[in-house]
Amino acid sequence: MGNPIKFILGCFFGTKPKIAESQPILPSDLKGDLKRGEFVPYFIVASIEVGNTTTKCILTATNMMDGRTRLLNKTVKMTRDVRKPKPNERIFGTTLSGVSLTRESISELVRDTLLESHEAVHLDITTDLDFAVRSTGVVAGFSSPHEVGEFIKALADGCLIAGIPPKKMVPAMSIDNIPVKFKDHTLIDKIVFTGAVGGVLPPVGSTGVEIVANEMEGELSTAGIKEGAKWAGVDFRNPVFSMDFGTTLKGRITNSDIPYARTIANLCGYAGAIPDAVIKGTGLVDKRYGAALDLFHDTKERTIWLTKSGAIEKYAQDIHALITIEVVPENRERYGSVPVDPAAAKEIGVTLIGCDVGVNGSLMPELTDIGSEIYSKHGLKTMFATLDLVSAMMVERLVKLGVDNNLITEKTSIGLTGRAAITGCKPHLILKSIEKLGIFKEPKDHVVFVDDGLARGAAVMARCMNSMGVPKNPIGGIRGGGCVLNQRIEYYKKSKERNTYVIG
Repeated sequence: MGNPIKFILGCFFGTKPKIAESQPILPSDLKGDLKRGEFVPYFIVASIEVGNTTTKCILTATNMMDGRTRLLNKTVKMTRDVRKPKPNERIFGTTLSGVSLTRESISELVRDTLLESHEAVHLDITTDLDFAVRSTGVVAGFSSPHEVGEFIKALADGCLIAGIPPKKMVPAMSIDNIPVKFKDHTLIDKIVFTGAVGGVLPPVGSTGVEIVANEMEGELSTAGIKEGAKWAGVDFRNPVFSMDFGTTLKGRITNSDIPYARTIANLCGYAGAIPDAVIKGTGLVDKRYGAALDLFHDTKERTIWLTKSGAIEKYAQDIHALITIEVVPENRERYGSVPVDPAAAKEIGVTLIGCDVGVNGSLMPELTDIGSEIYSKHGLKTMFATLDLVSAMMVERLVKLGVDNNLITEKTSIGLTGRAAITGCKPHLILKSIEKLGIFKEPKDHVVFVDDGLARGAAVMARCMNSMGVPKNPIGGIRGGGCVLNQRIEYYKKSKERNTYVIG
């Protein structure tokens, strides 16, 4: 990183990364100013996500007049705290850290998290909630479609027993399925849900699941970064490179097709699992289930670089020597624990980019050994500074790989979300790493960091599934361009014509 003094001065006085943080809204604000007769329709969405490390219910409210999404409540639990399987229950899978899961235990975890989130803001889950989107990254560690199917059913079960009506979890089929207060904000009579979310089609010819197991999470994170970027003043419309650094790595690279961009690359493998492995070396967290979140406090430790910059850079290089970032080889069935099908991806023109530690995490114990050495010799502050640099180096390698494979150009916007990309000094270090690559004239206008990307994406998906866009503040289309509604309507008309058959 060069001169540590320059680094610290750069943190305080240099180019600031653009970070979108969730803007809160009070439940009382949802009703508008009744004295003035002002009513603003808010579309309330619950994003329920069971991840390898955390289980979250994030309630958002989207102002349908301006398209901005605000945070109502965030309820977070540790997935490892899911109740243990009962004697008569069948274990159908585990998290990456080995937590046993049953359909019943997951459905109860989902139910409890949903209800707790709604009760915290005094909302009725049956009547006040407009839509629910459920997702999971745990499927990355599963080994068969049956296991994935069981998990999806468990998520649905949890939503249903919490009191969410089934119609609030599926796309509207016609204007008759749209609530009265939103009928003026839907275009369902002109255009229907095509599977595109945030102006991006899933991999052509498949749902994406056959290519990479956590494609849906990448889809939601991409859409969420698109929405969040508006708060940060970045035009994050196609073409984009989205990266979600949760426990597992997910994301997409898109092209600039209109009216819908294509997914030309998917990410898979490890992300937050890497710092989790390092942190276990401290002995301060559970050797099996521990995570960096257990010790992390979001304070930007800059001064540690004055005395420990050499150690920080050395250990970051040692960790990266164990990390592989590459185009996923065609002979792999799993990459970084995630089920993949590189041959199927290649067939439909999608590049799979992966991050692994050894082969499917086989070298994770060596990361833990490095963590033990960092902690015993230099302490916790040096460890977290090292992990910040590790994340920045991972992003630099991913972006360079995209450039080398002609997937990224100077027109591409780069967006990041997830705990291993947006906490601590990571945004500053990541922006500096991207600047070094020399892709953009003004990198700060092309790079954005967004919290709660997946939950924001759930709010976007819910609106897409109900054809509820805001044309004057579009998420789809291309960077610098206008709304593409007319092109989409024409696209929909032509697709209907292609699917019309004359019988007889």
